[in-house]
Amino acid sequence: MDNDPITEEIIQNSLQAAADEMFAAMKKTAMSSIIYEVLDMGTGILDAEGGLACSGAGIPAFIGVLDKSVKVLLAKFPRDEIREGDIFATNDPYWGGVTHLNDIVVAMPVFVDGELIAWTANIAHNSDVGGMAPGSLTGAATEIWQEGLRLPAIRIIRAGRPIDSVFDILKANSRMPDVLEGDVWAAIASVRIGARRLTDLAGKYGVETFRRAMTNFMDYGEAASRKAMAQLPKGTFELSEEQDDGTVYHVRIRITDDTFEVDLRNNPDQSAGPVNTSRDGVMVAAQMIFKSLTDPYSPANEGSFRPIRLLTREGSVFHAREPAPIGFYYEIELRVYDIMWRCLAPHVPDRLAAGHFASVCGTFIGGIHPDTGRQYTIIEPQIGGWGARAGADGNSAMFCGFHGETYNCPAEINEARNGVIVDRMELNTGPGGEGEFAGGRGIIMDYRVRAESGYLTAGYTRSKFPAWGMAGGRDGSGNIIEFRPAGGEPRRYAFVSGLQTKAGDVIRVITGNGGGYGDPLRRDRARVAEDVRNGLVTPERAREIYGWEG
Repeated sequence: MDNDPITEEIIQNSLQAAADEMFAAMKKTAMSSIIYEVLDMGTGILDAEGGLACSGAGIPAFIGVLDKSVKVLLAKFPRDEIREGDIFATNDPYWGGVTHLNDIVVAMPVFVDGELIAWTANIAHNSDVGGMAPGSLTGAATEIWQEGLRLPAIRIIRAGRPIDSVFDILKANSRMPDVLEGDVWAAIASVRIGARRLTDLAGKYGVETFRRAMTNFMDYGEAASRKAMAQLPKGTFELSEEQDDGTVYHVRIRITDDTFEVDLRNNPDQSAGPVNTSRDGVMVAAQMIFKSLTDPYSPANEGSFRPIRLLTREGSVFHAREPAPIGFYYEIELRVYDIMWRCLAPHVPDRLAAGHFASVCGTFIGGIHPDTGRQYTIIEPQIGGWGARAGADGNSAMFCGFHGETYNCPAEINEARNGVIVDRMELNTGPGGEGEFAGGRGIIMDYRVRAESGYLTAGYTRSKFPAWGMAGGRDGSGNIIEFRPAGGEPRRYAFVSGLQTKAGDVIRVITGNGGGYGDPLRRDRARVAEDVRNGLVTPERAREIYGWEG
């Protein structure tokens, strides 16, 4: 017997509420500001086979991670060895972790009357999981073992009781053991709360009704995606784009009535450094662009992504083979996401704007806190400019498409917990992104170091080749990290690892403006005048670019 539609809707909304409650619990109990302030995390509910049924708030790029992780757990552990009260973890991209070692996935099976009916899971960036560098990220890594402790899809709680030896190993491998332990327990609390809600829900409506509701909603997600695909242009679309390091990336996208095929086979071999990603990670990038094009406002579930077909070549930068390092995977996934966006934008300008700054601009600043004597590590994604579209300027000071629904860490938190002073944070009013509709502005942000001895690690892309304009709009500007040593000359970087810092040094973040849309000479005079009044463009540049006569 099928479910009635009212019951289906109640169950689906209850799943969403449970995922959101998991998210809130983790936010409120985590110890790292990257989790409780920035919200570099995600939560989800999976069916018994690991299919994504519902996701909470957080990073868009994490939505498609949890199902892949749980499916690896199910493949590794026989069903009769998975018991009520167990909790599992993985952070290894070659064992279902998908991303990099800092991101620990915690997953819990949900049982009713001894029967596995679902999973709850979450993922979050942890401040330090060991490895050769503080913060566990370094551009110097040449193999994954240098990037931290690997958790290859393991059990961490058995029948409700912690496996003490696992927690001992976790803490012994971190420079911030109490913080790591606290964040892992926050993740455990989150999945337990979710499991409790699902048990109550299945008990109220019955296991079969619960299961059918999840299956039916996945089928609805597929139907919604396929219906929206009818509005997409059909054919084969290709793009080649040079990257900051001189390599060239290629994408071929074939859209039919039934399939959204992404072909990334013709791409460079995997890098010797940590600028690789897993095939699962590339699939997440394809899922994000596909969802944006089809049904962006409804919940994402496994059915939403069934039309996607992904072609990769093992051993390439987009399908790395073990033991390739993968620490800066997010910049490579962003490049995949962005080249797909750029490839399709001219064909669907009503759905895809001009290019945005398209980098996480991950900034890692650490040292010994001058007040507490404890190790601190700032892990901060940065905000930048988004591209303009026909009829509207781009948004300013927003996170990139990968990072989505997150927040920058308040200056007060960084100053109190992380041993720096935030001297300024303002819009980037430099050249770039001019058009009939202007690209959004990036930012300029200064961290002043207080620690007598510390370090800087950063990895920015779209530094040499900025956000692309559309329809005659000008390109944006590049993403740069600038080190301004006390009493020395400023030095600019896109990638830098383990740069030694001392008290009084300033680390300046400069994120790019988004691409413009349309001929700048067609920009409304009143808008130009407002830009000048707001200091977004100088009078001289307004006359040069926009033909302004004020």
